[in-house]
Amino acid sequence: MTQSAPDFTALMRSAERSAVHLEMRDSYMDDPVFADWRSGKPVGRPEQYVLPEEYQEWAGLVRETIGRGVVMRRARVVSEPVTDYIRWEHTITERHNIALGEQVRWLPRRLASDLALPGNDLWLIDDRLVLFHWFTGDGDWAGHEFNEDPATVKMVSTAFEAVWDRAVLHGQFTI
Repeated sequence: MTQSAPDFTALMRSAERSAVHLEMRDSYMDDPVFADWRSGKPVGRPEQYVLPEEYQEWAGLVRETIGRGVVMRRARVVSEPVTDYIRWEHTITERHNIALGEQVRWLPRRLASDLALPGNDLWLIDDRLVLFHWFTGDGDWAGHEFNEDPATVKMVSTAFEAVWDRAVLHGQFTI
């Protein structure tokens, strides 16, 4: 059953056990911090970013979610050699995601060829609901879809776990 997506903060606050994020693109919208990094400027801790209020909101939501005992995992399927965007994400993951309590793993796309994967990035909450994210070919935001259909949730959960089992821990994934 497809529905309009709830507020993301409400969705995360509804999580009781798990919140997993599957990312499968090699680039996303052009972030100002990415632009700074690409131009050679030093990129410090996330709280120093161009948009500190948004980071603080995200950081607070992650800490709150993990503080309730929810396990947050993020798996990234990436092409190799990696794009500059993925190189940047890898550079900031330790201090942006892991420092907040997320677990992050990376799977080279060549090792995912025999996995059945959904067509879009997504969040899966408690193995009961999915929020699919849509992006344009250039990586700009294009919308999202909320789905609670048991067959879709099962497919997404199975796909995520297959990626997670095969993926490399962030600290062991070298670029």
